[in-house]
Amino acid sequence: MSGEVQFPKGDLMKGKRGMIMGVANKNSIAWYIAQQMHAQGASLAFTYANEALARRVRPLAESLDAELILECDVLSDASMETAFKTVEDKWGELDFLVHAIAFTDKTALEGSFVENTTRKIFRDTMDVSAFSFVDSANRAAKLMKDGGSMITLTYLGSERTVPNYNVMGVAKAALEASTRYIARDLGPKNIRVNAISAGPIKTLAAAGISSGRHMFSFSRKASPLRDDTDPKGVAGAALYLLSDLGASCTGETHHVDGGFHIVGMPDEAALKE
Repeated sequence: MSGEVQFPKGDLMKGKRGMIMGVANKNSIAWYIAQQMHAQGASLAFTYANEALARRVRPLAESLDAELILECDVLSDASMETAFKTVEDKWGELDFLVHAIAFTDKTALEGSFVENTTRKIFRDTMDVSAFSFVDSANRAAKLMKDGGSMITLTYLGSERTVPNYNVMGVAKAALEASTRYIARDLGPKNIRVNAISAGPIKTLAAAGISSGRHMFSFSRKASPLRDDTDPKGVAGAALYLLSDLGASCTGETHHVDGGFHIVGMPDEAALKE
């Protein structure tokens, strides 16, 4: 599925300014969200972690007339400080934040969780995949002077065991708990904070999971909609949560997975299809 989508034009985000953190390529969920925000009139700033990713992100960002394209290494306080200061200097204020950042060592995404998770892998995975949202939210909130909205991306492996998802599932569980605590802290400032739990989508991150093919097949057969998760649906959920349509909604983990998360046991006939 191509990442180039013609989203209907609108003005739900007209006059809004937002940061998109975590686009890796045109198949990234964050890229679909960015296109949806742009179609609804938002002004965008994109971040990238290093020069290798810059070569992928820059052309995509430029195609949406991005006003800022910034290097931002979430493991570096100095890099984070520079990126958010640049946004402050350019815009003064921020209306929304999209956090789509996660990483772990590929060796941890196969086999036994308990045997393959070292102290370093656990620490680094949590730092990139969970704490980076805490840090980004803290910095972004200071620019949301009239309120705003934030979302992060998670997956059902945070709630249930998924073969080979391993330490990333633990990190996503921490990310979802962090979302609730951030929502509590920032609510009095009229800042809403939510997570989207998307079903399997063919992204660069999904390619690193050794049982990825089985994950897609089983999810497709077992979900009530009997289909793959559509990234356009995830982008639509993001629009709801980031725009005024999502007023009064905060601290939620919103599932966009064809209903897979509600299934306790799939129909026997479905698995034979």
